[in-house]
Amino acid sequence: MDDALIFNGLRPRLQKIAYRMLGSVAEAEDIVQEVWLRWHAAARESIDNAEAWLVAVTTRMSIDRLRAAKIQREHYTGIWLPEPQMADPAATPEEAAERADDVSVAFLMLLERLAPEARAAFLLREVFDADYHEVAEAIGKTQAACRQLVSRAKAQLREERPRYEVSRETHLRLLRAFVQALAHGDFPAINALLAEDATLLGDGGGKVASVPKPMLGGRRIAQLFYASYLRHGSELRVKLVELNGQWSLLRFIGGELESAQSFETDGERIIRILLQRNPDKLARIAAACANG
Repeated sequence: MDDALIFNGLRPRLQKIAYRMLGSVAEAEDIVQEVWLRWHAAARESIDNAEAWLVAVTTRMSIDRLRAAKIQREHYTGIWLPEPQMADPAATPEEAAERADDVSVAFLMLLERLAPEARAAFLLREVFDADYHEVAEAIGKTQAACRQLVSRAKAQLREERPRYEVSRETHLRLLRAFVQALAHGDFPAINALLAEDATLLGDGGGKVASVPKPMLGGRRIAQLFYASYLRHGSELRVKLVELNGQWSLLRFIGGELESAQSFETDGERIIRILLQRNPDKLARIAAACANG
């Protein structure tokens, strides 16, 4: 088979691995492009399994990039949040729910707590269904070491994952009610939809104003949204979309994309909002909206 056909057939898988490793579409695309260059230059006769080779190179490059990124993120202005990603609607609700479990913005944030090699081992094994031989080959460790990495990662994530299992339908119903409240500037309704101990995290990347630290308290968050309504009025528009396999909101001011908002709920109230305002991380979504 043609080398380009082999690579392009595997490109979506490589892109998914790199994005889940780095939480950045741009960096994932850079990794996959570099993997293509290495694949193009590689001696084919020495490669027994093209997929295993490409996954291993993608994984190792992502580990190296993530090590460097973690150092850079220590000096990031304000709160760092993953870059949200728009995707084609899943074929079935079951596929959408499965996708959201392993690529939601909240889950990518959770993965940030893992060391790079642990993150790679966990993702390959638990998300991409690789066997331990493949995991060991990809990250250059023994199978026993990989089993230990995955086990520890699962234990760490289990302690910190959200406590609530909420259906997509319930999540969507809550967000629709929230959109209605925002559209009408209905402060009591906005406040009622937020849990008393709700949290908001915002990422402006030092390029636009955002909350510099987590904002705590449903009423304070409701006041923030209400203030935006009072300030911008008819210039403010909110749109329901799927980001990272989960129903989310895009907020436009004067026709320009201002933020992408991901939500966690307990089935009755919104308990956490992840507010992405960094224009670099919104560029692809803005372009997709302009072209759509």
